[in-house]
Amino acid sequence: MAKKPHIIIFNPDEMRADVMSHLGNQAIETKNLDDFAAHDAVSFSRAYCQNPVCVPSRCSFFTGLYPHVRGHRTMQYLLHPEEETLFSELMADGYYVWMNSRNDLLAGQYPGWMESHADEIFYGKRGQSAPGPIKGNIRGEKGNKYYYSHFKGQLGVDENGVNYNGDDAVVDAAIERILHPVDDRPMCLFLGLSYPHVPYAVEEPYYSAVDRTKLAPRVKPEECSGKAKILDKIREYVQMDEFTEEDWTELRAVYQGMCLKVDDQFGRLVKALKDAGIYDDCAIFFLSDHGDFAGDYGLPEKAQNTFEDCLTRVPLLVKPPKGVDFEPGVSDAIAELVDFYATALDFAGAKSSHTHFGRSLRRNLKEHDYVNREFAVCEGGRTPDEIHCDEYHASFTPDPTTEEYYPKKMAQADPEAHAKGFMMRADRYKYISRINRKDELYDMVNDPGERHNIIDDPALKETVMKMKEDQLYWLEATSDIVPFKFDSRWNQKGMLAFAAKARGLSEAQCEKVEKAMAEGKTFFNMAEIMEYCKTL
Repeated sequence: MAKKPHIIIFNPDEMRADVMSHLGNQAIETKNLDDFAAHDAVSFSRAYCQNPVCVPSRCSFFTGLYPHVRGHRTMQYLLHPEEETLFSELMADGYYVWMNSRNDLLAGQYPGWMESHADEIFYGKRGQSAPGPIKGNIRGEKGNKYYYSHFKGQLGVDENGVNYNGDDAVVDAAIERILHPVDDRPMCLFLGLSYPHVPYAVEEPYYSAVDRTKLAPRVKPEECSGKAKILDKIREYVQMDEFTEEDWTELRAVYQGMCLKVDDQFGRLVKALKDAGIYDDCAIFFLSDHGDFAGDYGLPEKAQNTFEDCLTRVPLLVKPPKGVDFEPGVSDAIAELVDFYATALDFAGAKSSHTHFGRSLRRNLKEHDYVNREFAVCEGGRTPDEIHCDEYHASFTPDPTTEEYYPKKMAQADPEAHAKGFMMRADRYKYISRINRKDELYDMVNDPGERHNIIDDPALKETVMKMKEDQLYWLEATSDIVPFKFDSRWNQKGMLAFAAKARGLSEAQCEKVEKAMAEGKTFFNMAEIMEYCKTL
């Protein structure tokens, strides 16, 4: 039997697809990802996450389930015991699973729960922190334009000219395991990084490597019409009206500099795989859980129920292991992050422990124009009575106004602004439906910046109705799943009572069965009770 491939998952947090130069960005050169896509992998230019924030997205792409299927659509509800993941399934299939502790996936209140999904967990290095911003605390007091911006600017470097952060430690720990494996089992390595998640802060050489004159035009709120209410609410609370275009340019440049650092870290990991002689034997996945406004629509960071491409369109690069026929390059086929789950299992030759909705991208790796999906979906928000999904009520800070996330939490406290919604991204149009009927439609060919909501255009009425119909059938098909396991319809004493009546067991037999039960013997069905009685 051929040895299973190693599964390598490189997962930056909050990275937009359009920051990569091979997808058109001219302000930076993501040389490692570009080279990866040009020679060894396929980069999916239209890959979409299933939720625009961390926890729901990760719960989705590590299970192949959409967030609504089991209620994993809030930052406060992670996976619980008896919910399997790609990690636990690969462990059961003979993989050595290594991960760092930042996974935003597994509920931490259950002892041993996280450990059941990995053979080894890297919890980071203790010691001196990396140097902070060279301008110190520019956040200042409430009312300062930077107060809720998440912007910190250029970071300092140590005496060696570096700013060694937690992500660097994760990459180094993974490289150590690559160069010195524990045993001969195939490895699954998960690197869950923090960059380019806010705060916006990066050191040299990445800080100056961004050509600020070549940044793509920013989508400005005054250019837009018919957008979601939550964008207005966040802008109301974030108080960044005094940000000049130069300020936004600096914020955007620092964000892209952070992406450059991620690109370098990925290059280091790839080099280690080659040095260890196992690169060809690896299936490598580079994907982010969601994107970042990074100044578009006059906003920093992200939101939970708005679905612009800057938040939902993410990097997804897939390198198959040797033996899989493929053509490197860029595929414009629509893909979803749940497809990562299906593809990883496909390459590993493993089976899912549950029904899932991912579709393997194996064929797309060879046929870039193959239509694996007609549309991609993303979802977020809440119903008015779901306080659990309103993070403002989950705050433990005595004065919530001091939190940098205060603007978003306040916006989410408005049930109309935070209304539950679904996005459908088809070949040309993007349709968004919300339970408060504040729907949106965008022509992604003529308006890729999603500036103008054309939901009320009478010429597009049939297009809207078709997308509504497709969304209805999609929701019907994915509304729930039935677990693979079977449950007994009776407890053991109930089965014994039924067996006694239906099969004529004697009192003596019943007493002996009851004694066996008391001593710890388990009967799963009536047939097992009858078989046991034959031995008496």
